[in-house]
Amino acid sequence: MELISPMDGMFLSGESREHPMHVGGLHVYKQPVGAGPEFVSELYQKLLTKTDADPTFRKHPREVMGGISQLTWAIDPDLDLDYHLRHSALPHPGQARQLLELTSRLHATLLDRHRPLWEMHLVEGLDEGRFAVYAKTHHALMDGVSQILSLRRALSTDPDDHDARAYWAPHEAAPKESLLDMLKKGAESIAGLGPGTLNIAKGILKQQLTSPFEAPRTMFNVPIGGARRFAAQSWPFERFRAIKKAAGVTINDVVLAVCGGALRAYLIERDALPDKPLIAMVPVSLREGESTGGNEVGSLLANLGTDLADPAERLKVVNASMKDNKEVFKSLPEVQQVALSAYNAMPMMLELIPVLKTTARPPFNIVISNVPGSRDRLYWGGAELVGNYPMSIVLDGQALNITLTNTADRIDFGIVGCRTSVPHLQRLLVHLEDSLSDLECAVGQKSS
Repeated sequence: MELISPMDGMFLSGESREHPMHVGGLHVYKQPVGAGPEFVSELYQKLLTKTDADPTFRKHPREVMGGISQLTWAIDPDLDLDYHLRHSALPHPGQARQLLELTSRLHATLLDRHRPLWEMHLVEGLDEGRFAVYAKTHHALMDGVSQILSLRRALSTDPDDHDARAYWAPHEAAPKESLLDMLKKGAESIAGLGPGTLNIAKGILKQQLTSPFEAPRTMFNVPIGGARRFAAQSWPFERFRAIKKAAGVTINDVVLAVCGGALRAYLIERDALPDKPLIAMVPVSLREGESTGGNEVGSLLANLGTDLADPAERLKVVNASMKDNKEVFKSLPEVQQVALSAYNAMPMMLELIPVLKTTARPPFNIVISNVPGSRDRLYWGGAELVGNYPMSIVLDGQALNITLTNTADRIDFGIVGCRTSVPHLQRLLVHLEDSLSDLECAVGQKSS
């Protein structure tokens, strides 16, 4: 019997029609040279034969006395790949806009809890000899980092490797914790969350960190519906790296500053920019090695400098905010890191419980995740991965999410928003490009 952890159980109990709790990804591939029109159909048929699956991809909540329990996992012995793996096609002319519309709809639908909690869609008919894969997995099974790792194991760095390995294939995993180990770890965490630890965390926060509920209320911090919009675009990694070198900051600082500039422009366009700067929750991976199950994520809060018109000044504010956060975070023992992360993220988790929703100021305005990817060009059955766009969840009070990852020489952005609360989501892509260009100019002028 495998217990569902409290964190994973939170994602299950908080799910509703308005709040699907799965993470996803849109992966765009360029067909190999010489591939015929049947390439995707043949790939689909090959994948249907790969019935051996990792236990993570066989899990669903156990049924007890006619109902679905949220305490233990059931392992499905016979995976129905015809259900989980699906094949579809875009209508002519197969433009990116049509793919994003399809992906937006797929990302809004709930997973069936009577079956293992994942789906994978092969989509052919995309223009320029490309096809796409949309995959989603319930957040109770894996977080965004876990999903990227699962994708990475299925791909190859060899363009001549024509074996399309299954995303769900078994892999060598870390030893499973026993029930005694889980209880012991839980007791240690509870001890670490005692008054002394929380007082230390609060004291540090008051000295130099941004605390929850200091964020201004914005148009993103409202109740949401179940429909979604999705926008995606890639940028050359070198553009971000050049700013990093010129300004003496980190890549993630540059990403956050660019996002801050884009959000500022979007809100000005909507006549909705608050006087106070927006605050982002920035997830930080706490995992060791290549564990791929469950959720192992901490959290920091970052000032996005949206109250500043000068891109260079905004980058300074972001850098100072993240530097202070990281120094404090790294100085704490592991248990206290968990405590500080919980202190930052718990207000968002409480939004998953209907009876605990409040009308207080938002704990932060947006989640921006930079998920580590690969520096290599990657291939799947000889097809090159030319776009890898992560897709996360949005919640009441958090109607917009920006997640990105790097692959080879690109940074791929995936933006998910509530269809009603965040109108004209595609405009954010234009503002991201403008913000990046403005920061390049500002940093370039300063360094020259």
